[in-house]
Amino acid sequence: MQQFEINASKRVDQGKGASRRLRRAGMVPGILYGAGKAPQSITVGNNDMLLHLEHEAFYSHILTVSVDGSAERVVLKDLQRHPFRPILLHVDFQRIDENKKLTMRIPLHFLNEESCVGVKANGGVLSHLASDIEIECLPKDLPEFIAVDVVELQLGDILHAADLKLPANVEIAGDPEQPVVSCHIPKVVVEETAAATTEAAAGETPAAVPAIAQKEEAKPEAKAEGKAEAKGKK
Repeated sequence: MQQFEINASKRVDQGKGASRRLRRAGMVPGILYGAGKAPQSITVGNNDMLLHLEHEAFYSHILTVSVDGSAERVVLKDLQRHPFRPILLHVDFQRIDENKKLTMRIPLHFLNEESCVGVKANGGVLSHLASDIEIECLPKDLPEFIAVDVVELQLGDILHAADLKLPANVEIAGDPEQPVVSCHIPKVVVEETAAATTEAAAGETPAAVPAIAQKEEAKPEAKAEGKAEAKGKK
């Protein structure tokens, strides 16, 4: 299993002004709490955190935070990013108690999508309705991800959270009826069929309209020709 270590320092200065100064210096204000201990304000390096956050596993692993040389086992509980700059605004770490269950959001990995019965045999498509799921377990049982095997999914089927095969000692903490993935007919096919039907139905009217218009347009010309012939005879 991949290991992640974060170096941190205790933070004394508090307030928005102090936090802005830290960010300008390339540091991120944060907090360390839980496991029956007093909360501790900390700072971590912005660039170091961004490198860790490139790994999906970082969000669901047990992490090691070293605060001035003292290591603690934690999980990432909250993260605030700048709207458009590559800067973190704040980070929350929760200490773990090996004997108490954790509630975490774990990413979903969808397997055998190309072999799915509803896709391969019936021309359906798969829609991912969730990218992660909330679970509860002891720290030692925390999975890196939850595998979702869709090979037997039929056209029209929907998998819910309660249908997932979870690792041992892991339970669903959120809504068991949360939809996770569905197999259905591609919407574009339905839309194109509907559009074709509409065009076919509408095609009958335009064909008749020009004919009527031509007759109406011919009337003034016929009257003009009739007047010209009458003058010629005189």
